[in-house]
Amino acid sequence: MAQDYAKAEIFGGYQYLHLGGDFTGLNTNGWNASLTGNFSKHLGLAADFGGAYKSVGGVSTHVYSYTGGPVVSMDAGGKINPFAHALFGGATFGGGGTSVNAFTMMFGGGVDAQLNKAFSIRVVQFDWVYYRHSGVSEDSNVRLSTGVVVTF
Repeated sequence: MAQDYAKAEIFGGYQYLHLGGDFTGLNTNGWNASLTGNFSKHLGLAADFGGAYKSVGGVSTHVYSYTGGPVVSMDAGGKINPFAHALFGGATFGGGGTSVNAFTMMFGGGVDAQLNKAFSIRVVQFDWVYYRHSGVSEDSNVRLSTGVVVTF
């Protein structure tokens, strides 16, 4: 029996990251990329990376995230593919010559719209983002992403 699902997916695109809590509502822009290996039509494992940037008071700041975890796809064979994921890993906050490392969790999902067998558009990906650094928990963070998905 032939397998009718993509073995791997590569995503790349834009991300908007809203940092709340002690970050006092900082809105950043940047990039998001991921690589997903699929074990079946509905289950895969993703590695997700992101970079977000903002100038605050003349100081350039950044947040880099590196997470991974399971992805569940609701692919029913149509052109629209909703998915959900739980990602765990780390992040680095930097700016003004300093940096802080943090534990990171992201829970969310999104919708891919298939253009053809090899390409899809990630219409939206929405993630709730949790950071834990220096004994402080930050849980008022949201990430939105959109871009292109290449399937193999």
